[in-house]
Amino acid sequence: MSAKYAFSTGLKELRFLFCQSSEQSAATRSFLNRAYPTMKKHNPHTPILIREAMGTLPRVYARYGLGREKQEVLLGLSDQQIEEKLTGLVKESS
Repeated sequence: MSAKYAFSTGLKELRFLFCQSSEQSAATRSFLNRAYPTMKKHNPHTPILIREAMGTLPRVYARYGLGREKQEVLLGLSDQQIEEKLTGLVKESS
């Protein structure tokens, strides 16, 4: 599991946005409860931001060097699918 969360050196920030109470964001909340400690342990100097706002659709942003940013919508995905999307984002080269 730890190899999945070894972020590339080009990743400058990871930002999760979701609703703290909606059913649409339940899988994202579950994923973060399970995976956040491992991600932070293996990447202590990379900011991992968690933003909760009522009615916000779940998504994740990855910010790379020179202001480049990618986002993935997490709406309707399972815990496993969220993990796959995140793995693709954090392995991306700068």
